[in-house]
Amino acid sequence: MLQVPQHQVAGHKAGIGKIGPLVDESGCFYKPLQGDERGANEVAFYSSLSTNSGIPEHIQRFFPTFYGTQLVEASDGSGLLPHLVLEDLALGHVNPSIMDIKIGSRTWAPEASEKYIQKCLKKDRESSSLSLGFRISGLQIYRSKELGFWKPGKKASQNLSTEEVKLVLRRFVSSNTLNDLDLRPDCAFASTVYGGSTGILSQLLELKAWFEDQTIFHLYSCSILVIFEKELALKGKNPGAHIKLIDFAHVYEGRGVIDHNFLGGLCSLIKFISDILTAPSDCRIDIAAKADQKNLTADNGVVADHKSHTASDNGVVADQKNPTVSDNGDVADQKNLTTSKNGVVADQKNLTASDNVVADHKNLTVSDNGVVADQKNLTVSDNGVLADQKNLTVSDNGVVADQKKLTD
Repeated sequence: MLQVPQHQVAGHKAGIGKIGPLVDESGCFYKPLQGDERGANEVAFYSSLSTNSGIPEHIQRFFPTFYGTQLVEASDGSGLLPHLVLEDLALGHVNPSIMDIKIGSRTWAPEASEKYIQKCLKKDRESSSLSLGFRISGLQIYRSKELGFWKPGKKASQNLSTEEVKLVLRRFVSSNTLNDLDLRPDCAFASTVYGGSTGILSQLLELKAWFEDQTIFHLYSCSILVIFEKELALKGKNPGAHIKLIDFAHVYEGRGVIDHNFLGGLCSLIKFISDILTAPSDCRIDIAAKADQKNLTADNGVVADHKSHTASDNGVVADQKNPTVSDNGDVADQKNLTTSKNGVVADQKNLTASDNVVADHKNLTVSDNGVVADQKNLTVSDNGVLADQKNLTVSDNGVVADQKKLTD
């Protein structure tokens, strides 16, 4: 029997009048096939995986198993629609902590339409994509049987500032609960989830080594899904931490050129996780947020208010007396986020580079602040932020001036 996935954290979700993915009890994940070239692109990509000699066996495991396409009754009851049939990545997990991380400082391909590029540019600017080379598209963190999951809304996850991304990456592997005033995650499971010979960092480094050489594909708007079982970690057992690459509607031929956009974002993520493993107790994170912030809520739609300026689940003070709740229980995303300590404005209108983002992959020059500052034929701003944005002019702080062929 088909049902809505219990542990979906990002993407289009099934709902009243909304088409989304479904799962069955046999371990299959049914993703609605988009009717335009995106659907055809994704089918072609998955179909080529098993026979592509350029993808070694040890890299194949980072992709979901593909079982073909199938006509399935749409989640909204509108009739039979073609679906991709994939491996259900949450199968076998009881209470998985999951993080969907969209990789790349830009999420659009040069071949895309101008309208689509502008749509993606807006999202990239309003998130951490431009400043960090990746953004968190969605997540859920298991807390306990009593508290369930911390599961922010879609917009809330995407609009995390640089400092909030650092905080979430630490909280993802912490044992302390997320509904108190403690802004210092203990990172208790960092070594067992991120570290070790089979941990997340090791897997990311293995993937990075392949991307340093592969010139077959350029992946845009592709995500890395990170999964582990916190309850097993609490019992001192192997938490089964692993990563998968997902979302391939925007894959283009590499034509002999390394995918620097994906590789740069991957290196940035690796640096952040390496920092946590190097100094797991260093939680000097200061989140400056307004008292009426409404962006991060529990998965059941209950706002962490406690009536008088108590902390919400993202560790910031919240006074949410009249939150507007969407159909899926997520509190409506706020429009005015405040500025974090390192000067990165949360609405990403005045993006500045993070001081700790580095690129250690081949043939890349790193600027003074550690941000990747040179790729083939890319225009680079003074702070080293990449500006591979279809001949877009870049201002001194690395923010794209506006649209195609505009000047400062």
